[in-house]
Amino acid sequence: MQLYNKLSAKEREAMLEEAGEDRLTISFYQYAKIGNPELFRDHLFVNWDQMEVLGRIYVAQEGINAQLSVPAKRFGEFKAFLDAIYFLKNIRLNIAIEQDLKSFLKLKIKVRDKILADGLDDATFDVTKKGKHVNAEKFNTLISDPNTVLVDMRNHYESEIGHFQGAVTPDVDTFRDSLPIIEEELKEFKEDKNLVMYCTGGIRCEKASAYYKHRGFKNVYQLEGGIIEYTRQVNKQNLENKFIGKNFVFDHRRAEKITDEVIAQCHQCGKACDTHINCANEACHLLFIQCEECAKKMDNCCSSECKEINALPYEEQKALRKGKHNSNKIFKKGRSPVLKFKKDPNTAIH
Repeated sequence: MQLYNKLSAKEREAMLEEAGEDRLTISFYQYAKIGNPELFRDHLFVNWDQMEVLGRIYVAQEGINAQLSVPAKRFGEFKAFLDAIYFLKNIRLNIAIEQDLKSFLKLKIKVRDKILADGLDDATFDVTKKGKHVNAEKFNTLISDPNTVLVDMRNHYESEIGHFQGAVTPDVDTFRDSLPIIEEELKEFKEDKNLVMYCTGGIRCEKASAYYKHRGFKNVYQLEGGIIEYTRQVNKQNLENKFIGKNFVFDHRRAEKITDEVIAQCHQCGKACDTHINCANEACHLLFIQCEECAKKMDNCCSSECKEINALPYEEQKALRKGKHNSNKIFKKGRSPVLKFKKDPNTAIH
């Protein structure tokens, strides 16, 4: 039984380009009690590999979190497979606003302790006791209410390129960082304010809504389907769009353009820009915002040091990386001291 990818990313990319067939980039999640995540993982891999599904999926005892690329012609087959799983029947599928044949190049299904790392160790917390889901129209009404506090449950590098008008955008690196910070800053609003949250597709604010209810917040809401579903409903129903900029996504596209406004700036020169790039130096790989001019000047690198290393022959670069780990830089995501024009998100709560 094959439970691994036979093709490399480059081989898969060439195959997709040659085939030229339409694919759909899809995301979904579901909190559910899965008794044997390993067995469930294997079941998914065997079936999805046969359907030519690609993507990154996390499975845990608390549920599933999936970002996928599915051949358009096999969408019906894929949907029928999901509907045959009792806790995924009629699951909402967030279909990307912008499509790309190469959003994913491998099928990776990993078993994790949790589908969303939260840093919590509280046996009394029930993630299924969530806040109220609201659609785009109700969301717009709620966030226009002066008695509402709107909170972005994403990380700083996501909200930096796009967010809802008037939202609190915590300056955090991870979801687990955000939970205690937001609770502390909003504690005076537990009884009387509407706490409205949003994220990319819903998974983070769903867990957060359950957590804040657990911690005593009375009026807790979340944007159902996140920014992805909100944009779809706004376009379909001709509603006012209160989101500005781009929606950061976790695939090869890195972002979907929602509006024409560019609210971020190049981390190297300060020019208006909202294009994320990974530093070309493999030993760095820092995620940051870089304009076309700086990309050309710096050879797609974040610093002069990385530019010099990247210019070396590959074998020399490989020798320099030997025995070293670069994760400490990868997860800075735009916080390196070499980036002089990093724009700090607005964290003030009014």
